[in-house]
Formats: sequence, structure tokens, C-alpha cells
Amino acid sequence: MNLILVVGVTLAIGIGSGLRAFTPIALVSWLSIWGWIPLAGSPLWFLGTNTCAIIASLAAIGELIADKFPKIPSRILPGPLGVRIVTGAVSAGALFFAAGRSWFFGLPFGALGSVVGAFGGYYGRQFLTRRLPVPDLVVALLEDFLTIAGTLLLVHSFFGTSI
Repeated sequence: MNLILVVGVTLAIGIGSGLRAFTPIALVSWLSIWGWIPLAGSPLWFLGTNTCAIIASLAAIGELIADKFPKIPSRILPGPLGVRIVTGAVSAGALFFAAGRSWFFGLPFGALGSVVGAFGGYYGRQFLTRRLPVPDLVVALLEDFLTIAGTLLLVHSFFGTSI
């Protein structure tokens, strides 16, 4: 598979992780279970287990709900940003492996994408809610949609699977 395409997709999955830390990794985990992202034989095999998929899904659902509350810490603080970097890197590593490349070389692309997504999402959300008459909830729901639909579209385009 074309290396430029693989890098682009892994950067994009990292951006999704920057917007919502657990949604892309939960989707990657389920898609691995369903056989769309083969991870057997890689150090990331655990993503293809029901336990991982359920835990990541519960974390993603919790994050999707919690993000709508004003008391949630900013995604660009060290703790939340660190979680995004890890989940983005692992998701990208899984895609690299599934594309026939070394999973290890996907890690930095997912990590970089997650930093871009976290800061871009943070400042984009601030801009939209402060400069335009758009409620924060609408922007948050748009981020949710972009993360879920974007991840599914990436995997569909990348692997040519039906969604």
C-alpha cells in the first residue's frame, strides 16, 4: 500500500483522537474484531479483543457525554493531551500494521495528528463559540460527528470495506 496514503490516514486518525481521545481507538478495536483491521501477530493484538473494544467504547461514550459539561478539563492540558497522544499513536500503529507496514512507524504519525487535532479542536471551538453565534453544544456535537464519521470514512477508504 502507498506509504503516503498510509501516513495521511494515520495522521487523520490521530487528528480524530485529538478531538475525542477514545472514539477512534474504540472504532479501530471493533473494526479489528470484525476482521477489517487484521492485528493478529502484532504487539497491538489486544485491540482485537472484546474486552478492549468494550472498555474503549465505554470510555468513548463517557467522553462524548462528559465533553458537553463546562467543568471538564481542557484537552490541551498535559493529562488529557497525553491520553490523546497515546490513543492516537496506538490507533495509527494498528493501521500501519494492517497496511503491511511496521506498527512502530505509525506511532509518531498518530501522536503528531492527535496534537494537531487537540489544539486545532480547542482553538477552533473557542473561535466558533466566541466569534459566531454558535452555542458550545452545537460545536461539541459537530466534533463528535466529525470524529465518528471521519474515522469510519477513513477506514472504509483505506481498506475498501463496506460500512
